[in-house]
Amino acid sequence: MLSVFIDCGPDDQKLASTLASLVPGAVEGLVREVVLVDRQMGSDARKVADHAGCRVISAEDLREAVRTAKGEWLLLVEPGARLMPGWIGAVVEHVEAVQAGRSVPPCARFRRAAIDQPRFLQRLRRIRMALAEGFLVRRSQAVGLAGQAGALPTLERLAKGVAVTRLDAEIRPAQGTRG
Repeated sequence: MLSVFIDCGPDDQKLASTLASLVPGAVEGLVREVVLVDRQMGSDARKVADHAGCRVISAEDLREAVRTAKGEWLLLVEPGARLMPGWIGAVVEHVEAVQAGRSVPPCARFRRAAIDQPRFLQRLRRIRMALAEGFLVRRSQAVGLAGQAGALPTLERLAKGVAVTRLDAEIRPAQGTRG
């Protein structure tokens, strides 16, 4: 049902943290695959990816990977982000609502955990990152977004500027994420 995409750099700790939060989804059969976009992955990050059974692709292959993803839905998250308990039910509920024609728009983001909500002054000067709260999108729509994302698409560009609904589940953004 779900293919998870993560832009992955050299930090193996962030990657391991995100992958650990996806394990319950894999156990439930929700997560079919995890695809890592190589953005200068280090050897330790590659070891984590290998042990977790992730597929690693080059940035140049992102369009094709989106098109051939195993899941009908894609979840884009940044390394270091952690999905909180309850995320599986929220994703399933959203997908069922979209398929039944009850939810518009079909794309969704998680709610930022209360502990990670920026203070008033931080909200005024922050730069919003499109992946800070994750991004859930149908594969068919993601294919179209990848085609519009410029010469070399990134996950951040795919998620930027798209109308979304909020899922009834929380995410802890990666440490140091602005926005």
